[in-house]
Amino acid sequence: MSKIIIFGAGGRAGRATVHEARRRGHEVTAVVRDPAKYRDQADGLWDGVTLVAGDVTDADGVARLAAGHDAVVNAAADLAAPPAVHFPAATRALLDGLARAGVARLLSVGLASVLENSSGVRLMDTPGYPQEYRDFCLGHGAGTDALRSADTPVDWLVISPSGDFDHGDGRTGRYRIAPADMDSRISYADFAISLLDEIDTPTHSRTHLGVEQG
Repeated sequence: MSKIIIFGAGGRAGRATVHEARRRGHEVTAVVRDPAKYRDQADGLWDGVTLVAGDVTDADGVARLAAGHDAVVNAAADLAAPPAVHFPAATRALLDGLARAGVARLLSVGLASVLENSSGVRLMDTPGYPQEYRDFCLGHGAGTDALRSADTPVDWLVISPSGDFDHGDGRTGRYRIAPADMDSRISYADFAISLLDEIDTPTHSRTHLGVEQG
């Protein structure tokens, strides 16, 4: 059993990760902005979970909350902050805080938009890709770039859907690694499996992987 802390645990990817981690018997700390919004929910997701308030861009807070954990999942996003500011700031705070806390493994939820397709082109730069969220995509990608350029002892990995989430599908238990593809889909539950597999049995390191339904 591992101790896992999940930043952004209240979002869809975060909630799926909490569920999968608990399903595997791990001890989970779920970090959200306002724990009071979640404690009384009737779905049972938070049973046995330590629910705490935290800010993924606060290195001191990251160090304090992450101490004693074996791995961290970052699924947090602040949609009210400029993406080009928030995501690199989160990366810097996580790497600083986790290094101080002695946590060696960081799994971050990425975006397919900045993942390369089989031709080596970022998905967001391919013909026909929607551009209305380009600034958000670039900001998210800047967070990944900050991971790549960091001199850090933290072993990090970014995992994203190869295309997009299937919001209606459930857990199949199957996924595969794949390059970016606009038509690719994966459920939140199966995406969470890919994250937990890399915590339970680390296989990839310091790169951005795409996953799709297997």
